[in-house]
Amino acid sequence: MNLKKTGAFLSSLRKEQGLTQSELAEKLGVTDKAVSRWETGRGFPDVAILPVLAKALQVSVAELVNGERDTGEPSQRQG
Repeated sequence: MNLKKTGAFLSSLRKEQGLTQSELAEKLGVTDKAVSRWETGRGFPDVAILPVLAKALQVSVAELVNGERDTGEPSQRQG
């Protein structure tokens, strides 16, 4: 898991939803500082919050953890 990548993804999704960090934090019952830490890659949401966060941002938990939308394409990993 890449915290910077996931953080940038969270920030992008939040902005797509037209939410401020404070508004998202309120929906989740956390502080805006927590949301800021997640978005800058200095922290990661508690696992208990992931389903609520995913719903708020209209993505799956797996997409949040991976830091990208699931395109349905097979993984390009080799080796």
